[in-house]
Amino acid sequence: MKVLVTGGAGFIGSHLTDRLLGRSDEVLVVDNYATGRRDNLPPSAAGLTVVEGDIADGDLVNRLFAEFGPEVVVHAAASYKDPDDWATDAATNVVGTANVVRAATMASVRRLIYLQTALCYGLQPLEQPITLDHPIRPSASSYAISKTAGEHYVALSGLDWLSFRLANAYGPRNLSGPLPTFYSRLMAGKPCFVMDTRRDFVFVTDLIDLLVKAIDGVGSAGAYHASSGGDYSIQELFDATVASLGIKLDGPVEVRPRGADDAYTILLDPSRTERDFQWRAGVPLTQGVQTAVEYYRQFGISDTYTHLKLEQLRA
Repeated sequence: MKVLVTGGAGFIGSHLTDRLLGRSDEVLVVDNYATGRRDNLPPSAAGLTVVEGDIADGDLVNRLFAEFGPEVVVHAAASYKDPDDWATDAATNVVGTANVVRAATMASVRRLIYLQTALCYGLQPLEQPITLDHPIRPSASSYAISKTAGEHYVALSGLDWLSFRLANAYGPRNLSGPLPTFYSRLMAGKPCFVMDTRRDFVFVTDLIDLLVKAIDGVGSAGAYHASSGGDYSIQELFDATVASLGIKLDGPVEVRPRGADDAYTILLDPSRTERDFQWRAGVPLTQGVQTAVEYYRQFGISDTYTHLKLEQLRA
């Protein structure tokens, strides 16, 4: 199969590319390396073509689709590293997605798969767990606004499309969120704190299992949740990180109360996904954290990304 993966050098995209290459698919990756890493992909793998470029460049996107002729597109590219950089978020997540969708339409791809954020439901969900009937309310962040606009373009395309609204994906190569931040600070001997919140975590290999099923034609057009169906406290995630590092702290980690605009938990209902795909997330949190920490030890972390401001992290 010929699969085009946008953002294929990023966290999720590179794991998906590895899996597809492992079963002898032909993969074209396009990535601007804003958050992706060059060492996430094998430098000379059979069946892999990597193009450094930006999906906001419509001429580039059209040329790549015309030359490669993908059967399936997985649109994993996204701008998220700076919550105040609205222009880049809009350029990548809105204009870039529109470019990908139009090119996919012209190329008559069989299926377009989109990765969406659970923040599309807002920071104060009206129900727990969140079902697919929950209103879309992405106004809390530039990332959520722009990713949701992109999802609307995908749905407008008339293609066979799937949008996976993601829980907190984690694992090797992940540079965003609390786990890599905890690792970096603990290794540097810096103080940490945890928020009094809970989140739904899904390990990357579980997510890739689901995406491969979608690539192979499982599921029907529309939105799905990619989630574990359970939630963990951020303190549990921190404790698992400390245990994986094999270190002993001088005292308990500081627990800070969540802000007025922060949800106690963001828990997605995966029942439609589990039914339609015969899929269930299975990697326990402690095992997933251990695997991620082993990767961080081997390859290091140059940058981490989080929605928390730097001055909050230094406090």
